[in-house]
Amino acid sequence: MSDQWRKRWQEGRIGFHLQQAHPALLRHWASLGVAKGTKVLVPLCGKSLDMRWLADEGYPVLGIEFAPEAIEQFLAQRSTSVSRYRQAGFTISRQGSVELWCGDFFHLHIQQAAEIGAFYDRASLIALPPATRQRYAFHLAQLVPPGAKGLLISLSHSDGSAGPPYSVPKSEIESLFTPNFTLTFLEEGSPDERGRTESVWALERRGPRL
Repeated sequence: MSDQWRKRWQEGRIGFHLQQAHPALLRHWASLGVAKGTKVLVPLCGKSLDMRWLADEGYPVLGIEFAPEAIEQFLAQRSTSVSRYRQAGFTISRQGSVELWCGDFFHLHIQQAAEIGAFYDRASLIALPPATRQRYAFHLAQLVPPGAKGLLISLSHSDGSAGPPYSVPKSEIESLFTPNFTLTFLEEGSPDERGRTESVWALERRGPRL
């Protein structure tokens, strides 16, 4: 799976990347009520400009990405200095209030995520095949504390076409996250030219269930 995504970045096949912050992030983030200064976890972050927006709004970011190409492209967007170091198998690059951890999201331990208080998923869940999505939802629940809030932007395909990005219907989102999160459905967009529809959800981590 990780090799597949690495190859896409190396070949420039990243049609999922937006050239601006996602409109749903701008519309809905404030409604979550996340306090300024709260560190936001962004799994499978790519070079998303959503991280810039969050940081500029006063939210430190911890993004995790397997492909170093994505991280270097993100850092090159600004001339701000970058500090680099290693920690427990991750190569970490810090630029301003954005930390980019290069490595496997599933190898991130609770202790390393101790400062995390919120999360944002725009293209993480839909990047994963069905067999991995349950593991993702469980690991995310392990990493964020009770009361942590987040925004999830998912995608469904009317024609059932294969991914990535994969089609994740509402029913699957509910079954994946309801055990450990309170879900609030926020909006659903109109289908694009390929019959793909985005849905937006607010999540809040429940008490220690797992």
